[in-house]
Amino acid sequence: MAYTTIDDPSAYFQTTLYTGSGSSTQNVVNGGNSDLQPDWVWVKNRTDARWNRLVDSSRGVSKNLYSNEDDAEGTEASVTAFNSDGFSLGTDTGSDGWNENSDAHVAWQWKANGGTTSSNSDGSITSTVQANTTAGFSIITYTGTGSNATIGHGLGSAPTMVIVKNRSSAEHWMVGHHKNSNGFQSSVFLNLTAAKDTDAVYFNNTAPTSTVISIGTNTKINHASENHVMYAFAEKQGYSKIGSYTANNSTDGPFVYLGFKPAWIMIRNTSAAADWPIADTKREVGNPFAQEILFANVNDAETSYANGVDFLSNGFKVRSTGSNGVFNANNTSHNFIYMAFAESPFVSSKGVPTTAR
Repeated sequence: MAYTTIDDPSAYFQTTLYTGSGSSTQNVVNGGNSDLQPDWVWVKNRTDARWNRLVDSSRGVSKNLYSNEDDAEGTEASVTAFNSDGFSLGTDTGSDGWNENSDAHVAWQWKANGGTTSSNSDGSITSTVQANTTAGFSIITYTGTGSNATIGHGLGSAPTMVIVKNRSSAEHWMVGHHKNSNGFQSSVFLNLTAAKDTDAVYFNNTAPTSTVISIGTNTKINHASENHVMYAFAEKQGYSKIGSYTANNSTDGPFVYLGFKPAWIMIRNTSAAADWPIADTKREVGNPFAQEILFANVNDAETSYANGVDFLSNGFKVRSTGSNGVFNANNTSHNFIYMAFAESPFVSSKGVPTTAR
């Protein structure tokens, strides 16, 4: 079997930087090797303290969720179109955060199935699924029942990370991750700093299978008669990795093998209250890397750290510690989970190695 089936990760994930214009004529064009029509767009203003905005092609343009807040889905003209190689933005009045005039912004983008959805009856709740089995990513929408249930995800392999939001009500974001200290028997809140929650009412103490994701009775994930969205991720060799590491409180921190040169990572300490730092290769171009950090759970502008992580040809090396320990806790026993996507595989499908940074 080939090392990877994805030689060009930019066909499925890209980070794009842009300067806001405030105008509805603003089009953001991707610059990767492949054209990318995104299905999930996550936009963050880097200059000012503005909300993280998440829009996807299953829920529809201008349907906003906010990873740093528990708010229900809002309708605002942020992403107004998903284009063949990027997306269009609506007018920003000056503090909305998606197209603020002269401000620096970043957009993280994933490809699902070009906006085409299908009904999925694999679970006890019929879901609407937009799945990309090649890249291991699906967008799932469903209506809750309030009872223990299962949801079909359409990936054909078991997801190792799931992000869930109740769209109808003000509820916290739930994250299930297979490398939490007890896997899907616990959850972490995407919009909070709280330590992991071991209550079984989220994922019903059950890991996802190749066909379904189990959900419990909590209203954050399964509110009767209310609408929810799931983003499900299954690892793909040479393209994505969803794992964990143990902190050592040293600038000579853990080396985390991914099997690819990372383009984007999001990390979370699950042993204690902590933020969700995000680093990518577009906002920082040298090592020690990832000194320019944004956070999924807060609206802060981009923050500079003295140390971060080095992005290498086959993984990343943690450098931060102490007061800069967003990636590496003071307590050496702390568990960190992460999700990472590739800039290029360590070895191509033809067996050709990539080069280091």
